[in-house]
Amino acid sequence: MKCPHCLENFFEAWRAQDQEGQGVIRDRDGWWTLQYCKCPACKRAIIRLSHGEGETVGPATTLSTELVRPRNVSAAPLAPEVPAPFAQDYLEACTVLQDSPKASAALSRRCLQRLLKEQAGTRKANLAAQIQEVVDSKTLPGYLADGVGAVASVGDFAGYPLKSTNAGEIVDVRPGEAEWNLSILESLFDFYFVQPSRLREKAEELTRKLQEAGKPQTEASDG
Repeated sequence: MKCPHCLENFFEAWRAQDQEGQGVIRDRDGWWTLQYCKCPACKRAIIRLSHGEGETVGPATTLSTELVRPRNVSAAPLAPEVPAPFAQDYLEACTVLQDSPKASAALSRRCLQRLLKEQAGTRKANLAAQIQEVVDSKTLPGYLADGVGAVASVGDFAGYPLKSTNAGEIVDVRPGEAEWNLSILESLFDFYFVQPSRLREKAEELTRKLQEAGKPQTEASDG
């Protein structure tokens, strides 16, 4: 599990509200219960609320689970090389992820479309075609091309064509879709902005060192 506070990975050990298995509240909508664990890295509590139906409380009868502390997963810090318009859309998509995966996915689709237009130079009319154009161009590493291509299949663009024709439209999402979009944006940011910038810095540093090595040495002063 990735800690929603500090984003460090750890093995979660969720506990019920108490050691006797109590703490289940039932009402006309079903059962409700809290589970908690603590991140060993940042020492913060992580609490989630589960809701389900049936006499038995457990994964088989759970309908939904949501974070209550923290309310949202912390956004992964972006490198300063990522331009502000892209960073703002990404961070907003992260902020609303827990409360509205639909809104998060809409923001990330819109950001992806803009990124493909401005950085990959795609000229197609809709997001599905733009994704396919970039994949077919062979300009992305294989793993990244596969990931970008999966945006359409994970999001079921065929079943929800508005995701392609109106990328920023808020429509139903499939499990994991919003998270996948954010992950792909992070990888594309690294490919288009971060790595080229850092390679240029290394090249400039190497050039500077070579120039310094070619300069005549300063003569030592007479003692």
